[in-house]
Amino acid sequence: MASYTSNQLKHGTPIEALNSGTTYTFTLTQPASPGTAYFTVETVSDAGTFTSSSPTNASGSYGSFTGIVTEGNFISSSLYTSAVIVKNNASSYTFSPADNIAVSSSFMKATGGMALTIS
Repeated sequence: MASYTSNQLKHGTPIEALNSGTTYTFTLTQPASPGTAYFTVETVSDAGTFTSSSPTNASGSYGSFTGIVTEGNFISSSLYTSAVIVKNNASSYTFSPADNIAVSSSFMKATGGMALTIS
């Protein structure tokens, strides 16, 4: 699995391929900046439009939330997920995709100087 730097996440970086039915742990380092930090994974759209044939990369099972403000601050739809991260804490959650996710079919972004490891 892969690791992503805070600089990559600041500007947005493509996701690696993830297999349906496999549980992955997304681990974010403690935010380097004071204040609230955010982490988002968003499905890439076709010219800004989603259709019934668009991949539903955020569909699946989520759990084991650590360092995220509350599960209520972890928002997900079939197209994206977004989390508010507790300052001064590392954070993580698990995700088991409902369908295979193709490499570069979603982009990951983070504020607050966090780095990410997917394992």
